[in-house]
Amino acid sequence: MSSDALIKQYCKELRFGKNLYDNYKKIQAADYADFLAQLLKLELENRELTRKNRNLRAAGFDVIKTFEGYSFSQVQIPPALDIEQLKTASFIDKKENLILYGPVGTGKSHLATAIGVAACSSGKRVKFFRTASLVNQLSEAKAKGELKRFLRVIEKTDLLICDEWGYIPFEKEGSQLLFQVISECYERRSVIITTNLEFSKWNGIFYDEKLTSAIIDRLVHHSHLLVYTGPSHRLTHSTMKSQ
Repeated sequence: MSSDALIKQYCKELRFGKNLYDNYKKIQAADYADFLAQLLKLELENRELTRKNRNLRAAGFDVIKTFEGYSFSQVQIPPALDIEQLKTASFIDKKENLILYGPVGTGKSHLATAIGVAACSSGKRVKFFRTASLVNQLSEAKAKGELKRFLRVIEKTDLLICDEWGYIPFEKEGSQLLFQVISECYERRSVIITTNLEFSKWNGIFYDEKLTSAIIDRLVHHSHLLVYTGPSHRLTHSTMKSQ
């Protein structure tokens, strides 16, 4: 068997990435040690890329969004936080939360997703849900006797993103299940919420003042509030305006 065939076989048996076999011939090295160092670096980079892609798939983003072209001009960021911390998702290491509040269409979901994507790229485990969908999945899991299994998925994450929080009111069971998730996340992992409802109106989502207060209490502690101003980006850039 030729050397090339042996390398291909060994790469497969050792479960090295295909990228290593495809590119090992391109390595220019001064000696064997240098060649091995570059080969191992290539495999490490391949595994890192594979891990990032796996994290992105597991996150469940509706659409992949990044910070490219994103404008913070109409976002009020609190003094304790800066844009760099958002772009690197470093607040996750401190188990801090973000509440993105403002009118519909101002870029809250885009920012939440971009932060989530950045977190995946840095090796963090992320789960993205539209809040109504999360509550539905929790209710279905409970009905099937699979709630503990579903919650374990969330327990393994570093960042939970609840998009469109408060767009749809919940029944009693759904509210209790969502409270259970938020309570489990408290001081264990970061949560990002996007909402167009001020805190005083959250009781209209849960219909239980004590439950609402308990959820707000857990979310606000260790949290940063980002306030969005200005018109809806979707309306501003709608093709209907030019018709």
